[in-house]
Amino acid sequence: MQKPVISRKTQKRNSSFAWKPFSRRQLQVLTWWLPKSPYYDYDTIIADGSIRSGKTVSMIDSFVTWSLATFTGEAFIMAGRSMGALKRNVIRPMLQILDAKGIGYIYNRSTNTITCGGNTYFCFGAANEASQDTLQGLTAAGAFADEVALFPESFVNQMMGRCSVEGARIWMNCNPESPYHFIKSEYIDKSDEKRILHLHFTMDDNLSLSEVVKERYKRMYSGLWYKRFILGLWVMADGIIYDMFTDANLYDELPQEVRANARRYITIDYGTSNPMVFLDCYDDGETVWVDREYYYSGRDRGVQKTDMQYLKDFKEFVGEDYPDFVIIDPSAASFKLLLRQNGYRVKDADNDVLNGIRKVASALFMRRLRVRRACKNMIKEFMSYLWDEKAAERGVEQPMKQFDHAMDAIRYLVNTLIKRWRLPSEEK
Repeated sequence: MQKPVISRKTQKRNSSFAWKPFSRRQLQVLTWWLPKSPYYDYDTIIADGSIRSGKTVSMIDSFVTWSLATFTGEAFIMAGRSMGALKRNVIRPMLQILDAKGIGYIYNRSTNTITCGGNTYFCFGAANEASQDTLQGLTAAGAFADEVALFPESFVNQMMGRCSVEGARIWMNCNPESPYHFIKSEYIDKSDEKRILHLHFTMDDNLSLSEVVKERYKRMYSGLWYKRFILGLWVMADGIIYDMFTDANLYDELPQEVRANARRYITIDYGTSNPMVFLDCYDDGETVWVDREYYYSGRDRGVQKTDMQYLKDFKEFVGEDYPDFVIIDPSAASFKLLLRQNGYRVKDADNDVLNGIRKVASALFMRRLRVRRACKNMIKEFMSYLWDEKAAERGVEQPMKQFDHAMDAIRYLVNTLIKRWRLPSEEK
């Protein structure tokens, strides 16, 4: 059996962590739990606001310092939307902070635990409703939840319920979502009655950011995304979803070196009466190029096609060079089976709609998603894909079920295979 990988740091050494001056808001985070603080009798802190505002590093430092100063021999919860996000956004800077302070620790990657000062920090991903089950049976003295607005409510409830040791405190940070989100309505809006310290951050609270960098981030976003990720506002989505899609995301011909060297994927939105869409995509490691589209609407043409007819069209569309993967909605069971029977490597799509939309938007902002001008239907959908106003009246954030077929297909690809594109909220 493979031995667990254990990192041991028992003495101060040179660290890549560079200390920066703390802003007034960051100092509030660092000191709220101290005896002379006016918030000493509070047991929860929530820091929200814009990306790159410096809230995460001050929250990590505060949480670690408090836990080591207050307890020995206790368990603590650290959670992120996924284990990968937690390792990148929390664990890595946490270990750098410990190194810089000369505090020893043991990081066991096989068990996802950090032992430090006699305490054990258990690390969790909170990707879906089932994630709450991983917390069962744990008694904790505190918790740190990074990007908590991306967590299922069941996980947050379970996490808070696990913190039953006397004197337990909870740290949560996030970027804004819908004003009807449970973190906003149940915690931030009720912070006074629940004795929660709520601190709002902007990029001006991060003294390590230059004005040039702040202006660059401001140029990256528009519309809804600007309001949420730059202004840090809890606002409802409305209007065009991908309002950042411009002529800069288009191209005329796929570069030959991309066609020759990139990984090729076919992503599918399966439809019977609704349109069936195939997108031929090339990933060169930096940019995803959508080179061709197949778009057939049985409703518009007045003639439905069978799965066998679509399979014939698919083979003609793909040609002799098989793609690395075919990505398809897991619910398309019959067509998925046909593809596998014909030798195609099929992967079930990650159908998380809102996170997929965020990732596609981030890729468009960065000009890392390019569409060939010949893909007329896809371009039309990018310019017509809207948030559902009637759903918004109920406090629900979702896209309208129209002009969404190529949009679903590209979301499947980005959400399932293009892991290097982080959510805007993960840009630490």
